[in-house]
Amino acid sequence: MPQSRNLFITKRSLIRNVVAWALGSKVASSRRRMQEAGGGGGGSGCMTGNPIDDCWRCAGTDWRQDRQRLADCGIGFGRNALGGKGGPLYVVTDSSDRDPVNPAPGTLRHAAIQEGPLWIVFAADMTIRLSQELLVNSYKTIDGRGARVHIGAGGACITLQYVSNVIIHNVHVHDCVPAGDANVRSSPTHYGWRTRSDGDGISLFGARDVWVDHCALWRCADGLVDAIMGSTAITVSNSYFAHHDEVMLLGASDAYLPDSAMQVTIAFNRFGPGLVQRMPRCRRGYFHIVNNDYTSWEMYAIGGSASPTINSQGNRYIAPTDPNAKEVRQLSCRAVPCVCDLDLLLAALATVAALGFAPALGFAPALLPLFVDWRAEHAFFWLSLGLPAPACVLLVFVCVLRLAFEPQKIRF
Repeated sequence: MPQSRNLFITKRSLIRNVVAWALGSKVASSRRRMQEAGGGGGGSGCMTGNPIDDCWRCAGTDWRQDRQRLADCGIGFGRNALGGKGGPLYVVTDSSDRDPVNPAPGTLRHAAIQEGPLWIVFAADMTIRLSQELLVNSYKTIDGRGARVHIGAGGACITLQYVSNVIIHNVHVHDCVPAGDANVRSSPTHYGWRTRSDGDGISLFGARDVWVDHCALWRCADGLVDAIMGSTAITVSNSYFAHHDEVMLLGASDAYLPDSAMQVTIAFNRFGPGLVQRMPRCRRGYFHIVNNDYTSWEMYAIGGSASPTINSQGNRYIAPTDPNAKEVRQLSCRAVPCVCDLDLLLAALATVAALGFAPALGFAPALLPLFVDWRAEHAFFWLSLGLPAPACVLLVFVCVLRLAFEPQKIRF
C-alpha cells in the first residue's frame, strides 16, 4: 500500500507540473502569433497575446454566432470545464427573482437549475438582484458577452455546490449579501431548505471543473471567490477584483485533509484598488498563480498554511507604502533537516544537477532536464536563494538517510 500511494503522489505531482508547463507554452505561443500578426492592441491584428481571448476572438468566426467555442479555450486546472457545450442556447429576458422555489421562465434562476447542458446568454443589459443564492446546476455556462450583466447588487449571489462543468464568463458580481433560512430550488425536481449563506460572490462547495473568466467582482459580505470542501480543477482568469477585504479563500480549514487534492489556477487577473488580503489564501493543495497584476494591498497578497504548494510565476507586485505590508514573512523552501519528502529529494537532486554536480551522483545528462523541469519551482527557488552547492549535496544525503532509517518522518 505505501508503495502504491507513493507512485500515486509522484504521478499527481508530475501531472500538476505538466499543466503548469502547458499554460506557459500556450502563453508563449499566443505571444509569438501576436507578434507575427502585428497585434498587441495596435494596428488591425486580432491577436492579443492572451491565449484565452485569442482562442475565441481570433478563430475566424463571429463569436456571437459561435459562442460555444469559448468552452475549448480554457487553461490551467479548470481547462476541462465544458459548461453548456453541446446544449441549446437559453436567453435570459427577465431580470426578476420573485420566487426561488418556482422561478419564472426567462429568468436566470430558471435557466441555472435545468438538467443537462445549457448555454445561458442575456437579451439585454440587466441587473439581477437575487432573493436567495443562485444554485447553479452542472453543465452550465453563464455567458454575459454582448450585454452588461450585474449579479448581486444588494442581493444574494452564486453558489456551486457538488456540481461540475460550470463556466461563468463576463459578468459583474458585487455587493452580495447573506441569504437563506428559506426554500430554494436546485433542479427541476428538487428544492430544499437553505441555512444562512456567507454572502460570497461565487461560492464553490465540493465543486469541480469550474472556470471563472473575464468577471469583475467587488464588495461582498464574505469572499469574492471561495472554494472549499474538496473543490478542485478550478481556473480563475482574466478577472478584476477591487474594494474588498478577504478576496479569495481556497480551502476553509487546515484540518480538512481532502483539500490536499485541490488544484487551482489563478491567471491573468488584476487585483486592483481597495483590497486587503487573500489574493488568494491557500490551504493544502496545489496553486498555480501566474501572470497576475497586484496593484497594492493593505495586509498581504498571497498567503498559505497547512503546507500548500504555491507555484508563483510572472506576477507583478506594486507594494503599498506601508512597510509592514511589504515584508515577506515566513518564507521557506522546506530545505530543513527535520522535514524530508519525495518533493524535497527530487528538488535536491534537481538543484545539484542544475549546479553541474550530476556526474558525481552518476546521472546521465539526458535525464537532467526531466529532474529540473519536474521540480523546477523548488530547484530554481533554492538557486535564487543562493544555496551553496555543498548544502545541496548535504540535503540529498539527509533525505536518503531519513528515507532509510526514519520512514515515519516522510511527508507527502
